[in-house]
Amino acid sequence: MTNLRPLAAALLVAFATATAHANEIVAFDDANAARPQAPVVPAMLTAAVSAPAAALDRMPEVVERALGLIGIRYKRGAASIEAGFDCSGLVAYVFDAVMGLTLPRTTYEIARLGTDVAKGDLQPGDLVFFNTMRRSFSHVGIYLGDNKFVHAPRTGYKVRIEDMTGPYWTARFNGARRIETAQK
Repeated sequence: MTNLRPLAAALLVAFATATAHANEIVAFDDANAARPQAPVVPAMLTAAVSAPAAALDRMPEVVERALGLIGIRYKRGAASIEAGFDCSGLVAYVFDAVMGLTLPRTTYEIARLGTDVAKGDLQPGDLVFFNTMRRSFSHVGIYLGDNKFVHAPRTGYKVRIEDMTGPYWTARFNGARRIETAQK
């Protein structure tokens, strides 16, 4: 069977980019607490990603859920749609919602889970870690494919997609981990 990972990753990134731009125009105010709805993944994308099901497992669902949170505000220590997210709260929320996994609350503790993944072997759904506070593993995001990841950046910003090849993220990349569903 042909390996569909590159095609799946490209489709996920294209979908993520379109979703990110669509959610940018949604107005948020505390009075109405409007939130973007989770995107509907086209059947073609779901079929392409699900083909090598044993290898990709439930990562397409992780990516889909994370993309549905684009536009939610950052709030330190928060881990819900209503309150907002910090980086580790976003990751913990997504993995709990999709896989029923309860992850630790800090990026440093999350970075000790799963298996180490080389930058060249990243797959959608892997966790990517950065040194953003002058200490290793101080920031985490969910890899989307094509060097893109989704994360909750910092106070004053909202959950969004970033490109890991930019100078800021390249200089701060600490590593990546793959969380296996068997860790339930």
